[in-house]
Amino acid sequence: MQSNQDTSTKNKLQTQNAGATAVVTHHIDKPHLEEYELWLNEIGPQCKRSAGFLDLQIIRPIRDITTTYTIIIRFDTHEHLKSWMHSDTRKILIDKVRHMLIKDDDFYINSGLDFWFTPQGAKAAIPVRWKQFLVTWSAIYPLVLFTPMAVVPLLDSMGMPQNKYLDTFIITGLIVSLMIYVIMPRYTKLIHRWLFS
Repeated sequence: MQSNQDTSTKNKLQTQNAGATAVVTHHIDKPHLEEYELWLNEIGPQCKRSAGFLDLQIIRPIRDITTTYTIIIRFDTHEHLKSWMHSDTRKILIDKVRHMLIKDDDFYINSGLDFWFTPQGAKAAIPVRWKQFLVTWSAIYPLVLFTPMAVVPLLDSMGMPQNKYLDTFIITGLIVSLMIYVIMPRYTKLIHRWLFS
């Protein structure tokens, strides 16, 4: 029979191997949007040169509707991600952009996709992968199916020209935002007993 310590060590190693994600939210004062874009071009290469960097995605605001940027950063380990997020380089760059922000630099760090399935700050075990797969799939499927039906007519009504690349960019950004901030926190809470059984 496997001991609790062995199980804990195994879960910890699985979490480390799954990588780590930081979600950064910046609410920009409208007059500084172009300046912020230049700043992104400065901080992006610095982040990419950090040890363990995997991926950087920027979800830009919809023009004339929002001024919120969501930046998703992935590293190979939690330690490498924390090293970048708390580095002197990033602190200096954040100080340069602080006057553009309506709210302060806001971010949270979690391991892999497990942050959708583990309450903030919880020390609970992470659900098995096949349950994570089913839950994520069942949440994304209706979003992928119905979000374009709502977004494309809205973009048309705003006079935006049809462009499959722009439409896909906006739709996927909206889906990721809904998954992270709206759907998964409530969905996983609703099925919490099954997830951890």
